Amino acid sequence: VTVAETRRRGEEYLLERQLFRRKSTGEVPAERWLQFSWPPRWHYDVLRALDHFRHTGAAPDGRIAEAVQLVRDKRQPDGTWLLENTHPGETQFEFEDGDGRPSRWNTLRALRVLDWYDRQS
Repeated sequence: VTVAETRRRGEEYLLERQLFRRKSTGEVPAERWLQFSWPPRWHYDVLRALDHFRHTGAAPDGRIAEAVQLVRDKRQPDGTWLLENTHPGETQFEFEDGDGRPSRWNTLRALRVLDWYDRQS
C-alpha cells in the first residue's frame, strides 16, 4: 500500500462521516471538533480537515457541504472567525489574543476554504 493510497483511505474515512459525524448515528462525537483552534498542534477540528482537502487541490466532495456551512455560520459580523479552543503547550510567542477573540489565522484558513469551495462547487 502506498502513502498516497493510505492518504486517500483516510480522506474517504472522513468524507463518509461528513468530516465530523459518527457514521453509525450521525452524532458529533466531540464538540471540540466544531471549535476552531490555532495553532491546532495535533488536534482535529472541522476547519483543519477542510483546509487539508483544500490543500490537496482536489475538487470539493459533496459530503463536505455541512462542514462548509458550519464555517460560514461561524463568520462574525465583522467578517472574521474567532479563536475558540486554544490548546495548551509551549509557544515562542502568542499567536492570537485568546479564545473568544477574532483570529487572524482562523480567518485566513476559513477564507481560503470558502474561496476554494465556492470557486469549484
